[in-house]
Amino acid sequence: MNILIEIGHPAHVLKFSAAIKILEENNHKIFVVTKDIPTVIHLLSKLNIPFTVIGTKKDNLIAKGFLQLWYNLRCFLIIKSKKVDLMIGCVSVAYMTRLTNIPSILFDDDDDEVEPLLVKYVHPYLSHILSPDALTGNRNRKDTIYYPGYHELAYLHPNRFMPDPSVLSDIGLKEGEPYFILRFNAFKAHHDVGVEGLSIENKRKLISLLETKGKVFISNERNIDEEFKKYQLLLSPEKIHSLIYYATMLIGDSQTMTSEAAVLGTPAVKCNSFAGKLSVPNELEDKYQLCYAFLPEQADKFFAKIEELINDENTALIFDKNKEKMLADKMDVTKFYVWFIENYPESVKQVENFRTANYQLLPITNN
Repeated sequence: MNILIEIGHPAHVLKFSAAIKILEENNHKIFVVTKDIPTVIHLLSKLNIPFTVIGTKKDNLIAKGFLQLWYNLRCFLIIKSKKVDLMIGCVSVAYMTRLTNIPSILFDDDDDEVEPLLVKYVHPYLSHILSPDALTGNRNRKDTIYYPGYHELAYLHPNRFMPDPSVLSDIGLKEGEPYFILRFNAFKAHHDVGVEGLSIENKRKLISLLETKGKVFISNERNIDEEFKKYQLLLSPEKIHSLIYYATMLIGDSQTMTSEAAVLGTPAVKCNSFAGKLSVPNELEDKYQLCYAFLPEQADKFFAKIEELINDENTALIFDKNKEKMLADKMDVTKFYVWFIENYPESVKQVENFRTANYQLLPITNN
């Protein structure tokens, strides 16, 4: 089968990297397309995944709309020249399905409420949408396929990820030395309009608090504030998950990295306008107690929770136990992705009833 995969974010590279390798080993041809996003290009190159850049990326919504026409044209030419049988991705592949009748799949873990443009202009044109079962009932599309897992488990499940302790020496740390990773988001995505994170004052307060407990490293999505440059994390992107794994805590206003820390069992606390509004982080917090989220106006509670976790000598053990409980409930997501893609469209029929049978109808296991 010839498969086109559209990559729009660094997390998409990680989400599909293992599946791409397995599919290629199974003699499928994979064609990856992406925009000129430095981190995406770096990760694809590091992971030896061939790709084609189909255009640049803009933050302005109007510019995004005009550029989408160019992305669509480039995708159309690739689809025709490579005789693509199945498409995986988002905006471009949805419109290509409408134009070519080639089926498309979106792996989407965001609630409809926070991505209204995608829900209105993209979801209706996709052949199928697959989402973590934490979103059950939160999709306008009633034929959404739910599975027991998270996107982050596609690359951070124990079957897929082994932390590398050498990352500590890369940044001048010794094993067991306490340190904190701060992740600050740029909030430039289409669904981030009007969203707030940590204020500059709270960033300063956070650093002041944590410096008394261990070393502080800041990972920024875009340019870092000048006053924080001495804390800037200088580490190759493909090593960040090992660093998160060994960290004392991850704190900030990032969605994805908070969930990554959670599934790794690293205590994670975030503060942004999405707190309490997203199904996946809510499940990680409410059901498994693997992360905590606070609104910007709840800064006092945000700092209180951080201090509580730091001062509890059992925090690491508690989070490790909670992680094991979560993993027992979830699939090796990459294994599920590969099975679903290779058996498509028959896999759609098989998957329709697996929730009622506790997922045991699928020819894959939870480990």
